[in-house]
This record gives sequence, C-alpha cells and structure tokens, in this order.
Amino acid sequence: MTDHRPGAEQPGHIPDGAAGEDRWLLVAVAGMLSFVAMLDMNIVNVALADIADGLHVSAATAQWAVLGYQLPVVALLLPVGRWLDGVGTRSAVLAATAGFALCSALAAAAPWAAWLIAARIAQGAFGAALFVLMPVLALRSVRPGKRGRAMSVPATLGPLGAVTGPAVGGLLLDHLGWHAVFLVKIPFCVLALVVAWRAMPPDGALRRPDRRSAADALLVAAGVTALLLALTLASDRPAWLVLALAAAPPLWWWLRGPGGRPVTSVLGVPGLLRAHAAVLALAAGFAAMHYVVALHLQRDDGVSATTTGLTVLAFPLGMGLAGPLGGRLADLPHSRLRSSGGTPVGARLTAVTGAALTAAGLLLLVPLGGDWSPLDVAWRLALAGIGMGLNGGPTQVLVMGAAPPERTATVGSTVQLARSLGFTLGPALATAAWGLAGPADGVHAGLAVAATAACLAVPLLAVPARRPAAGPEKTTDAASAAHR
Repeated sequence: MTDHRPGAEQPGHIPDGAAGEDRWLLVAVAGMLSFVAMLDMNIVNVALADIADGLHVSAATAQWAVLGYQLPVVALLLPVGRWLDGVGTRSAVLAATAGFALCSALAAAAPWAAWLIAARIAQGAFGAALFVLMPVLALRSVRPGKRGRAMSVPATLGPLGAVTGPAVGGLLLDHLGWHAVFLVKIPFCVLALVVAWRAMPPDGALRRPDRRSAADALLVAAGVTALLLALTLASDRPAWLVLALAAAPPLWWWLRGPGGRPVTSVLGVPGLLRAHAAVLALAAGFAAMHYVVALHLQRDDGVSATTTGLTVLAFPLGMGLAGPLGGRLADLPHSRLRSSGGTPVGARLTAVTGAALTAAGLLLLVPLGGDWSPLDVAWRLALAGIGMGLNGGPTQVLVMGAAPPERTATVGSTVQLARSLGFTLGPALATAAWGLAGPADGVHAGLAVAATAACLAVPLLAVPARRPAAGPEKTTDAASAAHR
C-alpha cells in the first residue's frame, strides 16, 4: 500500500533537484549503466565464433547469445515501463543492476549453450528495466534548469556503448577470451550499485506484477519479438519481412486493453508522437550508415579491419565531444525563453540543429566511391556524429519534459523502443535498397536511405507542439484514468 503520510516518498519518485542539491553522481550512474546496457547489444557479436567453438555448438546456436539478450530487451520495454511507474525507483535501480551483473557472471561461467542462452534471456529482462530507468533517473536527479546537461549523459553514453561494443569486444577476445566479453561489465555494475545505494533516498518498494501485467507482457513480447525477428532476418532474406504481419494481432489486442491505454494516452500528448518518430528516424539513419560504410570499406575498398574500425570511430568521437555541449546549449535559455508548452526553446533549437547536422553528414556520404580515402569518410562521419551528440540530450528533454509526471517510466520505455526499432530497421532497409539497386549502385542506395531517414527527423523536431486549451492537466487526467 502506498504511504500518503506527510513526508513519505511515493513509489517511482526521486526527490527533485529543485528541492535541494543536484545529484550528479546519480546522473553519472545513469550514464554508466546506459553505456553498459547498450554495450551488451553489440559486444558479443565478435565472440560468436569463439563461443561456438568453446561450447561445441553450431554458429546458429551461438547466435542466440546475442538474440537471447536483444529480444527480451526490446519485447519487455513497454510492460516494464508501465510496471516501473508504480514502484520505488531506488529499489528498481538496485534490483535491475544487481540482476544484470549476476546474469553477466552466469553467462561467463556457462558450461553449455542452454545455460548461456538462459542467462542472456534473463539479462535482457534486467536490461529492459535499465533502459527505462536511466533517463528517468537523470531527469529526476537535477533541477529543471540543468536537465539538458543531465539528460545528455545517458543519451550520449548509451549510443556510444553500442558503437564501441565491437571494438571493445575484439580487444577482450584477442587477449582474454570470450568469457571476458561478459565479465567486463561487472565492475561498472558494482560501482553503480555502491553509488546508488548511498546516494538514492528510499522511495518505496518493489511489487510483483499482477496477472494483468503478466498477460500484457506476453502479448507485447509476442508482437515485438515477431517484428524484431522479421527486421533482423530480412537483412539476409527480405522475404522474412512477411513475419512482421504476425506482430499485428497481439499488439492490437494489447493496445485495445487496459495495459495499452496508458501508452496510447501519453503518446497523445502534443508533440510526443513526432518526437518518438524523430528518435526512430535518426536511429535508423545512423544504423543504416554504420552498416553500409563498414561493409563498403572492407568488402569493396579492401581496407583492413583496423583501418575500418578507426575510420568508423570518427562518428562516436564527434558524438562524445558534442554531447555535453548539446546539453549545455539546451539549458542556457531556460530562465528566459520557453515554448508555450513549458519546454525550454533552447532544447528544441539544439535538437533540430543536431538533427540537421547529422542529415548533412549522411547526405555528404551518399556519393561514397572507391577513390575516397578513409579520411574523406571520417570527417563526414565526424560531422554526423557531432549532430547526433547535439541532438541526444535535448531530444530527451523534449520527450521526458512533456511526459505526465506519473508516466515518466512509460515514456522512457516508449522512446527507448522507438530507438531500438530504429537500430534494427536501419540495416534492414539499407540491405533491401542495396539489393534493389544492384552491386554497382547499392552503396549509394543504402546511404541514400540513411540520409533520408535523418532528414525526416528535422521537420519532426522543428514543429512545436500545439497544446489544447484545456492544458496539460487534461492529458494527465486522461492518462491516470487509463491507468486505473
């Protein structure tokens, strides 16, 4: 039962920085755990051959060391977000971080494939909770005037984890073996546990999901898994896209029921749906570009794996340098310039500028040819990375700032789902465009898809939300009614 006594903290609430000092240590925890959770999306890819040899299984079976993590992460985001709106954030952060670390240790100690796959599926469930919690933790740890800087930390470090995963995994694989690929995350989780335990105030306990929540999770998991598998397998055979049709019935049933109504309610908040579409478009553009450029450099230009890795690292380097700047720019005009909906105008301007720079960098890559040097590719990637860095934190401010206070975890889950689907959709679309255009023009077609996706994000972010005359309270009341 929720404690309503004066001074008692409500579940899911961390005392806002406005009531005291900013908790930057908690922002650092959010960034670190975002990096670790996203690192796990790609770091295992480079170790699949060694895992197959070490556990004496086929390459197809070893592939489930990756899919076993990715599928529950994406499939459980929405149910987990709804559940986390009603539990203590401190308890949830501690439980999710401890579970994530424990599953990493179990995966590293796996004596056979079934053990490894089971550990990875459980780790994916804990990873889904981390993905939802991290933007919420950053949002609530500082005063409103510093939210841009706070939100830029997980928004920048998360994608950096995804990009640097293969490079980190390769180094660990060469020197320490495939077990180290799972163990490397544990020290970061232990450090995050210590900081969160000491710095986060008590705010309520966990509660078990009820039967309705479990049924909702099964429906969403079935639909999203079918969609994710269709997009993943379509990279090799476009005919697998037909599998996406199987996602429609369970997702439609869920959206029509009590579990889906809170999600549709928050997406009805003015501007939120467009912001989610922009997040998906930028993620798809980035993923398509990364896939095409790396494949072209190694297969078509004969560039070494080391040179390819160093060239592609120009993107995360630009993103890492620009991320803090984007957060600071989003916060600068907070005290003077505000939109009609209460969101700082600086956040929107910075988000749009970042999306435009990303689109420009990807457009400049479209004419990519065999006579280009790695440096020609690198500076364009750096420009796109700078744009993504400027965009990440401010876009999170726009999304989370528009969320009803009691629905921040739900909105955190929907925006992360949009990003995850974009990461999966990008390579699938680029592969399809490459196949339709043929070997001669395939690279240009794939990069054109990436650039088009990034360009779509610019108008989606540029148009400010038009709020109804009734104001935000009406939307919040509707969301609360849907939850009940």
